[in-house]
Amino acid sequence: MSFISTLESKFGRFAIPGLVQILVLFQLFVVIILTYMQPGGQLHFLQLLDLDPAAVWRGEVWRLVSHVLIPWRGLSLITALIGVLLMLTMGRTLDQAWGAFRVNLYILGWLIIADIGIMVFGWSIPSLYLYQSILFAFSTLVPEYEIQLYFVLPVKMKWVAFLAAGTTAFFVMRQPSLLLPVLLGHLNYLITFGPGFISERARMAQVAARRSRFESAKLPQGTFFHQCSICKKTEIDNPQLDFRVLDSGDEICSDCRAKQAAG
Repeated sequence: MSFISTLESKFGRFAIPGLVQILVLFQLFVVIILTYMQPGGQLHFLQLLDLDPAAVWRGEVWRLVSHVLIPWRGLSLITALIGVLLMLTMGRTLDQAWGAFRVNLYILGWLIIADIGIMVFGWSIPSLYLYQSILFAFSTLVPEYEIQLYFVLPVKMKWVAFLAAGTTAFFVMRQPSLLLPVLLGHLNYLITFGPGFISERARMAQVAARRSRFESAKLPQGTFFHQCSICKKTEIDNPQLDFRVLDSGDEICSDCRAKQAAG
């Protein structure tokens, strides 16, 4: 059992279902309040939510959480409504894929990291990075999911994520001092998906190297490239078989994988 699974078995009952949805609805409420406030009132209200280290040390500890409710600068009510609808879908999907505890851990991890970055280093880590990390997680899990951009243009989520990542990278190139805050603000995503990306790239490189050696060897007809370590079948025996490389370096065919899963 993994460390996170152990934590989930002990503390899973304390998880808040639909946490992403709750956060975005609260942020929409903040946007609505700001929309009907005078500029001076808006500034005072945002100052009450902002993570001000000096105020936290004076006892205003709610700021450690409330800063995630501050909307992106220039966010209109219409844009906020569209963003909320999209985030509601993302939140439900993540809850189904991970369960409430892991979604809570993903968000809590971001909050702790952001609080440290702001309180200790004085970096600017806006709530935008939290919602962007949720977007990246959703797009990694279901990259082909399609939305109607502004209810008209069909766009797959992987392209939305690429656009968001490219925009952030552009700002970092223009202002290199943003690099560490941006990395810290997306560390929850990097920790969650980074090891999987690395292992997948290593597996693909290993398969490509084996294929290259095979093709360069010019072996006689009938020589196989893949062989299952369990049933010993090759792609010559059944061209429809799909082979995967195990951590041990051995290969397993799709039939044997299905039998293991059923067992």
